[in-house]
Amino acid sequence: MRKILIATIVVILLSFLVSGYFYTQMPNRMATHWDMNGVPNGYLSKWSIFLMPAVSLLLFLLLIWIIRIDPLKKNIGGFQKEYSIFILLIVLFLNYIGLLEILWNLGVSFSINIAIIPAFAVLFYYCGILLEKSKRNWFIGVRTPWTLSNDKVWEKTNKLSAKIFKAFGAASLLTVLIPAYFAYFVLLLIPIFVWIFFYSYFLYKKFKK
Repeated sequence: MRKILIATIVVILLSFLVSGYFYTQMPNRMATHWDMNGVPNGYLSKWSIFLMPAVSLLLFLLLIWIIRIDPLKKNIGGFQKEYSIFILLIVLFLNYIGLLEILWNLGVSFSINIAIIPAFAVLFYYCGILLEKSKRNWFIGVRTPWTLSNDKVWEKTNKLSAKIFKAFGAASLLTVLIPAYFAYFVLLLIPIFVWIFFYSYFLYKKFKK
């Protein structure tokens, strides 16, 4: 686990170095946002080249900090390796997006929407693995009043959610064929989250009886 955290720090440091190297080559207004057709529709100052490295650093520190203040942090020890890998993947994901922005603003021609989809799929699939391994805590996993109140409800809800997340991550790869619909595909998460919320409630009522 220590090696994974060290690797994460190395990735963050490298991202700052890469951003510093390409800073002078960036236009004064960098494209930083694209519409569903892959056309840039948002711009920021060239200083935004450091945005993803900075966000990944702050998020890294936050994700390390929250497990130290969790009242149930002893349970996190049971899946700390998976959690450490999750932090590394988050940092890699953010800086991968930052690298795509750099390449685009350097004039490299590619579909940024298609390039993002595989990274999203990997991250979402791994979220399923993390959910599957998670134990009851206040920050990581499907946390509803009912999962936090009962270990059995936590386990069943998170294991089912894990299967859904893995399937969703794998299925999202199909949107490479129709990248313009990727955003609509992601919106399917809203009814999924609502369903999981009520599933944990009815499961709790069942166990309570």
